[in-house]
Amino acid sequence: MPLETRNIAAGRVQDKVALVTGAASGIGLASARALAEQGARVVIADVADEAGLAQAEALGAEISRFVHLDVSDPGSWRNAVAETLDAFGKLDVLVNNAGIGGRGGVADIDPATWRAVMAVNLDGVFYGMSAALPALRANETASIVNISSIAGLTGFKGSAAYSASKWGVHGLTKTAALELGGEGVRVNSIHPGSIATPMTADLSRGIGQIPAGRTGLPEEVASVVVHLASDESRFTNGASIAVDGGETAGNNIRGLI
Repeated sequence: MPLETRNIAAGRVQDKVALVTGAASGIGLASARALAEQGARVVIADVADEAGLAQAEALGAEISRFVHLDVSDPGSWRNAVAETLDAFGKLDVLVNNAGIGGRGGVADIDPATWRAVMAVNLDGVFYGMSAALPALRANETASIVNISSIAGLTGFKGSAAYSASKWGVHGLTKTAALELGGEGVRVNSIHPGSIATPMTADLSRGIGQIPAGRTGLPEEVASVVVHLASDESRFTNGASIAVDGGETAGNNIRGLI
């Protein structure tokens, strides 16, 4: 159906089915809620079973399901996609949001930490796209939204694994966009800055580098997820969208020399 004839007023993602990883809390949960509010049926995928089940129940059985998903395990991914299709019959949107932090610079990071971060943050995105592609390709239009980070746009001192993994998501998104765009599957990345989530709660950092003068909210990232999931963005593919209050726009601290 041509975009101009669609009834977007009924809901920006009306009748679409979205699988959101890491959706038991933080940006993932905000995204799942926002998609549901705009007419989508949502699968909340997470390793946190109790919290994930509670959030799915809060949204309601008619529009939401919970599935246990370890994004670092290809078999777990195959099961999550199968459960999505069993519950709702199709899959239109994949939101690769699950991620973990890992401190340590190039000189001192523990190899086990490096491997764990890569397994979740980068391998998990690749496994998710691979598992979801057959279902996504069955639609006239489909969307993959990969949640990277501003650490995937610039270097982050002391966070070698995290930054490398998020740069990897950035590059993987660009490549997938080139490969899949002709099939109607759009692939875009979102790069959150300082967002108030459980994952960032223990971080100590100032906000002087943020022109907005504050940290962001998960809902402010979720609104971009909805746009990229919707048919409003059918000509947006391979984009890298920073949601960071202007933090990566330039140096907000040092004045003219």
